[in-house]
Amino acid sequence: MESYFLDWANLLLRWVHVVTAIAWVGSSFYFVFLDSSLTPPADDKLRRDGATGEIWAVHGGGFYHPVKYAVAPPALPPHLHWFYWESYSTWLSGFALLTVSYLWNANAYLVDKSLVDWSAGAAVGTVLALFAGFWLLYDGICRLFGERERGDAIVGALVLVLVVVASWLACRLFPGRAAFLLVGAMIATAMSANVLFWIIPGQRKVVKAIAAGQPVDPIHGVRGKQRSVHNTYFTLPVVFAMLSNHYGFLSTGPRNWIVLVALMFAGAAIRQFFVMRHGWKLGRNRHPLPYAVVGTAVIVGVIAWLAPASPSSSASASASAPPPANYAALKPVIEQRCALCHGAQVQMKNVRLDSPEALKQHAAAVHQQAVVAKTMPMNNSTGMTDAERDLIARWFRAGAKVD
Repeated sequence: MESYFLDWANLLLRWVHVVTAIAWVGSSFYFVFLDSSLTPPADDKLRRDGATGEIWAVHGGGFYHPVKYAVAPPALPPHLHWFYWESYSTWLSGFALLTVSYLWNANAYLVDKSLVDWSAGAAVGTVLALFAGFWLLYDGICRLFGERERGDAIVGALVLVLVVVASWLACRLFPGRAAFLLVGAMIATAMSANVLFWIIPGQRKVVKAIAAGQPVDPIHGVRGKQRSVHNTYFTLPVVFAMLSNHYGFLSTGPRNWIVLVALMFAGAAIRQFFVMRHGWKLGRNRHPLPYAVVGTAVIVGVIAWLAPASPSSSASASASAPPPANYAALKPVIEQRCALCHGAQVQMKNVRLDSPEALKQHAAAVHQQAVVAKTMPMNNSTGMTDAERDLIARWFRAGAKVD
């Protein structure tokens, strides 16, 4: 019964998390597009009032005319919309989902004794410490170097190093699937913390100064813009890290951290292409195609690197191929490796595999999870061997017969 309610909590939290993430990412992408597409105001009054850019757009049957004031408008409007609940809701729902999916069952999802022989409590404590530590180090880098000459390049290089170290460390402490997800969550935590501790507080200080008739310090806009730009480059790497949880072939192997870093780097490079593309159309920068080419090349390189060896097509190999497996040969494997979590006492995900009929019903899922993705048994806690996975594969290819 507990598993049933946890599945519902997982589903509903995942639903909320995806919807709020769409809202946050969508607004972030839109404002980056605005900043890259603004042109100097054509109206003299707008320029006198301090407007630094404008854009005309058509959408949904109407015309829109956003205008940007880089420091402050001449007066505050009666209704000012703030963009922060999208960020907070995404992080809160994501952390709740992480709690239900991973922290609640830390022994199954976070502990791999072949990596680190520790308790569930220690693993959970380490996860929380990594979240806090990543934010503190990232924030320290931005504070120390963000406002220096060529600060953006220095910060970018140091943040890349931080992400590489975090990826390596997570993959040394936690099972691959969990490690990928946790690195994405570390970066996502920094993104939301940027909004909470820098972007919104800076905007509030600007609004307070305008309301009091005091001069506005432009540093708040500079700092907020810096963190906002970081967030937009973090977006595609975070989305990849979250999606990778469903593809076990990415996170298995001793060099899984390199796969994670490479594909997150590819996401950031492709995001750079889209960011610069808007400015290129207005003649503000060179064509950004090289960034897309580099990102795509990295992805293609990882695909080639991880590709499984092609089976031999020679006649001798075919002649020596093992025969199809039957249920009698497979039954001991299911009893020893799978029934612990999918048997009479426990039915994880409401799945039982301890009868011929039940195994037949879930044959495709068993093949996908145990053979293709190699994500089951979870963290291979029951020690399924490659030979046993091959047995499942041969049984499935022969028609998954149980008679």
